[in-house]
Amino acid sequence: MSGPATPPDAIPALLPRGQGHQFVLYGDACSGVPGALHERTFAAVNTVLRRLAPQPEFILFPGDEIIGLTADAGSLRAQWRHWLDQEMGWLDRLMTPIWHTTGNHTAYDEMSEAVFREVLDLPRNGPPGQEGLSYWVRRGDLLMVFVHTLWTGLGGEGHVETDWLRQVLGQHADARHKLVVGHHPVHPVNGFSGPWQREIGPDHAKAFWALLVEAGVLAYVCSHILAYDVQVHDGLLQLCTAGAGTAHRMPEGVEYLHCVQAALDAEGLRCQVLDTDGRVRERLEWPLPPIPNDAWRILPMGESAAPLSGGLDPGRFVTFRLTGRAAPAGTSAAQTLVAAFDPGSLAPLWIGLRGPRQVLTVILGREPGRSPHYWFGPGLPPDAAFDIQLVLHPDMGPGGVMGRLGETARWSSLSAASASGIERLEWPSRWSVGHGQRGPADRGFQGAALTAAMAIG
Repeated sequence: MSGPATPPDAIPALLPRGQGHQFVLYGDACSGVPGALHERTFAAVNTVLRRLAPQPEFILFPGDEIIGLTADAGSLRAQWRHWLDQEMGWLDRLMTPIWHTTGNHTAYDEMSEAVFREVLDLPRNGPPGQEGLSYWVRRGDLLMVFVHTLWTGLGGEGHVETDWLRQVLGQHADARHKLVVGHHPVHPVNGFSGPWQREIGPDHAKAFWALLVEAGVLAYVCSHILAYDVQVHDGLLQLCTAGAGTAHRMPEGVEYLHCVQAALDAEGLRCQVLDTDGRVRERLEWPLPPIPNDAWRILPMGESAAPLSGGLDPGRFVTFRLTGRAAPAGTSAAQTLVAAFDPGSLAPLWIGLRGPRQVLTVILGREPGRSPHYWFGPGLPPDAAFDIQLVLHPDMGPGGVMGRLGETARWSSLSAASASGIERLEWPSRWSVGHGQRGPADRGFQGAALTAAMAIG
């Protein structure tokens, strides 16, 4: 018997390079009401998902399938039935399993938690009191753990337990790939911060993230904030996908309805983010491919012609390596490491150190007359040797500004309050190392032995 016919407008799915897994992630449809706005927007995303060839092996949906937030259990069940039987009626859930997490629209009190358990009938292998709300699934070399980030028994929204999670990750330490899926982010997305409401509260967040890093988890998948966003902290990805239908509250011109198609194999994770026209809008490949030694280019001190101009092709990124000795204690003025500019215009890209802690800072000025955007990394100890590696990755949005101190350290995205990164940067014609665009007196480096190199990955 032949399989389903390939649609004429098929979208080629990313496939594992050898043995692996091919799947889709999307969340936050907030639908379930016949004829409502989100039914139409969710259908537009599903239309694109159904064009994928081949179809995904499974789907991860990190919460807020329905609009929910009602005190009436019957109304809540009706929304779930419409979502499952009508809006998702096209999906053969035996052939393509879909695994869900709780969300703030679907599991906001004890009644809604009970309805969630009832209508979805998910694995009951979670911690006591959270059966059918938190659970784990093992598919060969892949472990997926689904956590309840708003359990009423722990305090509600923004709370998550870690004892059971630690036990599950320990029992499945042999899994080559580990994903943890929850509704709330741990790290703020697009500058939208609000502990206990927009992200997991601080009483849990630090220990939760440290546990995932310790266990070798590849990615924490979440939704809740209406965006596609990827960032990395201590080498661990946070991947937020919340574009399945709730369009009216997205930052206009920046975020968009989407689903994420992913392939996971021994080399890592690759994703393509598809909008409702089926276009690939953003990409991800993690971990970063290594940079060959012969790709590095030493940058001359002072001003020179740019070694890179225009834009970067998809999948390409720039890495800087900056070494030297930090300025003495008491130095607070801005110090330039690398600046890129066109004569007569303010530098659209400035990399340097600022303030008494000599904090690594990236400043991106995208539009004339508009305030620039800032990214902040670690501070440098005064009068101490430093080895900064900095990546500027257009495909990773604001999380694509990443740094580490030393070649063996883990990558972390610099903190920012921006909804976009360097993807729209046109690299200017002039660069300077050690001072700003106006010469040696312009924000000069006050330490010693500065060297700068760059490579295009």
